[in-house]
Amino acid sequence: MKIVCIGGGPAGLYFGLLMKMRNPAHDITVVERNKPYDTFGWGVVFSDATMDNMRQWDPVTAAEIEQAFNHWDDIELGFKGEVIRSGGHGFVGIGRKKLLNILQARCEQLGVKLVFETDVESDTDYPDADLIIASDGINSRIRTKYAEVFKPDLVVRPNRFIWLGTNKLFDAFTFLFEKTEHGWFQAHIYKFDEKTTTFIVECPESVWLAHGLDKADQDQSIAFCEQLFASNLQGAKLMTNARHLRGSAWLNFQRVKCEQWSLYNGRSHVVLMGDAVHTAHFAIGSGTKLAIEDAIELTRLFGEMGDGPDQIPHVLERYQTLRNVDVLRLQNAAWNAMEWFEVCGTRYCDQLDAPQFMYSMLTRSQRISHENLRLRDANWLGGYERWFAERAGMQLADGEAAPPPMFTPYTVRGLRLKNRVVVSPMAQYSAVDGVAGDYHLVHLGARAMGGAGLVFCEMTCVSPEARITEACPGLYRPDHVQAFKRIVDWVHANTDAKFALQLGHAGAKASTRVPWEGIDQPLESGNWPIVSASPQQYLEGISQVSRAMTRADMDEVKAQFVAATRAAADIGVDWLELHCAHGYLLSSFISPLTNRRDDEYGGSLANRLRYPLEVFAAMRAVWPQQRPMSVRISAHDWVEGGITPADAVEIARAFKAAGADLIDCSSGQVSKKEKPVYGRMFQTPFADRIRQEAGIATIAVGAISEADHVNSIIAAGRADLCAVARPHLANPAWTLSEAAKIGYTALAWPKQYRSGKQQMEANFQREKAQAAMAALSPVRAAEA
Repeated sequence: MKIVCIGGGPAGLYFGLLMKMRNPAHDITVVERNKPYDTFGWGVVFSDATMDNMRQWDPVTAAEIEQAFNHWDDIELGFKGEVIRSGGHGFVGIGRKKLLNILQARCEQLGVKLVFETDVESDTDYPDADLIIASDGINSRIRTKYAEVFKPDLVVRPNRFIWLGTNKLFDAFTFLFEKTEHGWFQAHIYKFDEKTTTFIVECPESVWLAHGLDKADQDQSIAFCEQLFASNLQGAKLMTNARHLRGSAWLNFQRVKCEQWSLYNGRSHVVLMGDAVHTAHFAIGSGTKLAIEDAIELTRLFGEMGDGPDQIPHVLERYQTLRNVDVLRLQNAAWNAMEWFEVCGTRYCDQLDAPQFMYSMLTRSQRISHENLRLRDANWLGGYERWFAERAGMQLADGEAAPPPMFTPYTVRGLRLKNRVVVSPMAQYSAVDGVAGDYHLVHLGARAMGGAGLVFCEMTCVSPEARITEACPGLYRPDHVQAFKRIVDWVHANTDAKFALQLGHAGAKASTRVPWEGIDQPLESGNWPIVSASPQQYLEGISQVSRAMTRADMDEVKAQFVAATRAAADIGVDWLELHCAHGYLLSSFISPLTNRRDDEYGGSLANRLRYPLEVFAAMRAVWPQQRPMSVRISAHDWVEGGITPADAVEIARAFKAAGADLIDCSSGQVSKKEKPVYGRMFQTPFADRIRQEAGIATIAVGAISEADHVNSIIAAGRADLCAVARPHLANPAWTLSEAAKIGYTALAWPKQYRSGKQQMEANFQREKAQAAMAALSPVRAAEA
């Protein structure tokens, strides 16, 4: 094949040399606009895993890079006068110029033609090429020319950064945070050769503008940064190698993501590679990694599928399909890390102490979990767990190991939970005429014995009309009260879990069938009238149409909530939650998607909150002061024009002012037009933001399925409690099982089950040992 790589960065050079190694008969040219052996930029970073990949594909190049790179394991934080260091992270740093020079020399050794000082205008400049690699960077001309085909999604991020260097050497990947009168700055610092260090300074746009840096030239900006970080630089100067730029050297990061990666221009196949097709924020140092691994994967597929011209379209289609999975995973992680740095000044820097700030920073991408940190640096994590446990009120003896964060106690008002695990309220649709019967006693009792600190009953309705289905439990008749008292008494007598009740009204989503007979479908007969903030039909053309509540309706429903609250208090419920989420009655007032009123209960968010706050205040007034109350909200409607996470912060502030102790942070289920973005712990960012910005404790929910998730969330301060739903349906003793799985043996089991404890722990330890042995030696594992 005749191959032309437009752009002599890591992607184009590495792909060129790999394909030339694979088949010396290929005619390969790399075209670069800069001079020979000249480039701009300071150091680049990639992981040990990428180096392992390079060793497999071209040991010669890998060996040369290894001789030139700087390797370090430690991450160091300088924050609020403290210095904290954690090890075992595994990074490789090398000067960008040095890396490209190595790749250029290797290309020449293999016979790849290098053309310099040539600014390519178009792919059609090479009409005889079979394959054109458009590795022409973040501002790719080729991508711009064919934008209708590639469909790039370009997002300019709000923070400003300046990429500098210094001759002061650092022996760890260092993060520095400094506060000014206008806000926080951070520096990302890593050494890349024997005498030079990359020094990236970043801040929010508002802070940048407040300091007048938009009007500063490069020299003035450098002087500002030298003064800002003077205590750490200790007289060392900051440098730029971007003297060719005019005006400010401060940049905004651009996230690039393309829907299509390749095309046929009538003569040649063209494929984007590297920054031209995808970018990843420098917060996790992945741009070079992505470029190198792009080159490896495309080369691998040509080897697997054949590298003749006829195979090119099939290879490129397969390339995008396979490569996009890894790229999106890494871009998502980089996005999380980037967002953390964008908001840390307003969300974490002032709110968190240095140890927890360090933990939050290390886990910012959600790729590094609690147990992964233990593998990296068990001593550091053990010290942090001790710090966290003592902050939670535990008194540990000298040398005593602290429990994992999920097993620390949590105290709110006069209630102390033994751990941070909550059995989430999950509708069971098994009540008879509103009565929670034997099924609920067994269901809730089993989960109370399963190790969780707090067990929620499903949403319990305050009137017959408030029920979602005819099989939903209620708390509006004396027999309902007695049924719940039986459950509460049993839980208190037989377990050390606390019992919580969630009170709600289904509103426009009431009078439907049980899910296994048709989820959200209206009853075939016997439907009752339904009410909501405004007339609405949840399932268009199918559901009943709700009637807008009158003031008399509001008074009646509020009285029903108060009566149910009194009943819950009388029978000893430990914790009460008001359901204001998922499109049910009170949620329908809050969301602009469902509230179209033109009175004092509609319009602005403050007006839309008026009635839910009335109900909450009336409940709080009769609920015992020593017992907690939480509110479940939909923190994101996932529909344009609906509730946003920013709105959720204001909603949380309003309920906090009314006396709420925690916000239970769910999302969605308000409109069938919703388009949620799912993933592990996908709703935790809502709990995190509300906790930090509204200053109220939160409960995280949603795709939290293992101890690692809970420990990471609690330890980082992203939430105070974690509500685990579906895993508790599959395993009532989920909490006990997860403790055994991670090797935490200090957790007490019910006395009736203790004989199973050691066996479960031993089984998990055996599985771990076998997995470790298999990783080292398949033969030894088979023998074992």
